[in-house]
Amino acid sequence: MTLLVFGGALLGAMALGIPIAFALLASGVALMWHLDLFDAQILAQNLVGGADSFPLLAVPFFMLAGEVMNVGGLSRRIVNLALALVGHVKGGLGYVAIMAGCLLSALSGSAVADAAALTALLLPMMVQAGHDKVRASGLIASIGVIGPVIPPSIGLVIFGVAANVSISKLFLAAIVPGLLIGGALWITWAWLVRREAIVPPPRKPMAEVLRTAREATWALLLPVIILVGLRMGVFTPTEAGVVAAVYALFVATVVYRELKPSQLYGVFVSSAKTSAVVMFLIAAAMVSAWLITVANLPAAVVDLLRPFLDSPILLMFAIMVLVMLVGTAMDMTPTILILTPVLMPVVQAAGIDPVYFGVMFIINNSIGLVTPPVGTVLNVVAGVARMRMDDVTRGVLPFMAAEFAIMFVMVAFPALVTVPARWLAG
Repeated sequence: MTLLVFGGALLGAMALGIPIAFALLASGVALMWHLDLFDAQILAQNLVGGADSFPLLAVPFFMLAGEVMNVGGLSRRIVNLALALVGHVKGGLGYVAIMAGCLLSALSGSAVADAAALTALLLPMMVQAGHDKVRASGLIASIGVIGPVIPPSIGLVIFGVAANVSISKLFLAAIVPGLLIGGALWITWAWLVRREAIVPPPRKPMAEVLRTAREATWALLLPVIILVGLRMGVFTPTEAGVVAAVYALFVATVVYRELKPSQLYGVFVSSAKTSAVVMFLIAAAMVSAWLITVANLPAAVVDLLRPFLDSPILLMFAIMVLVMLVGTAMDMTPTILILTPVLMPVVQAAGIDPVYFGVMFIINNSIGLVTPPVGTVLNVVAGVARMRMDDVTRGVLPFMAAEFAIMFVMVAFPALVTVPARWLAG
């Protein structure tokens, strides 16, 4: 009955069009009434305490870094480098998009920012080269999935806080899975583009390749600084967010000089607005998380999934299917915040490595960003490209299928995640 009250209140509020943060608060209030625990002071304390977390400071700083990179020319130089390296092969612009997406993911950690940048920079070029616009937009949307996987990742930060799992270990464990997703998209694009009558542009001379590499060096140093700093214990993931934001500001204003002082106010306001939405959503979800714990809902879920506890791989398959279904109707951040406190006790009872689970959970939620009908990244690509949502959805289907396929391969063979994670963590 408790689960029905919570789920019914949440889904009912969402069906009425109430924003997800307020829907979470409404479901929390409904659960408090049901448990006869309603107290406005407890509600306010949990709401404020939900956002009062040092690790969560990484979220606004990484968002600021992503905003600065797009406005300050770092993203464009990454795309230019990929163009110089593989733009001359058949379907080269698609490979450019995949390479640039992986590199941008290591800079910002935001699927929306990466998808918007790649759509604006590459989609017109792909259409002009003769690629099918629907297929090209689908590829770019699917590349946005890599953003929350390859560190630094805002999704991994939120999961680490909600599940009390080391964010540094999550970052290191997500590198190889993110690259595997990029590889799956590469193979899918190669298969789809083989019949297109596209005449690739001529190979760039080595002098131009070296010039674009030199121009992109400052941008490419950022992921190296972050990953080496985390690996060597120089700074925490939260401090890494500060390093990323300060470094991006320095490069954009002093080195590239594309971000003017007059633009700084707009950049800060834009990133602050986005951060405020995410942080309020996290605070509201923490109210529900506290009530989920008080109502002992995780124990009920453990009992429900008890038949799968003896087989961790089968349990992971069941959980991944559940998250897939939820991802079609709910955005990434609320899914993480709602399901993490419910699923973590199940994972721990089955003896599954929480770092491995966290990476797989974030991958699944990231793919949810391109699953209709919600599909946040689909909306972003459709908006920037001025296309119909249905067309972008049609274009993304083969790439989304490839991403789900590689995800389930990693579920069936956990060593693909755990072994590189142990090696990187030392």
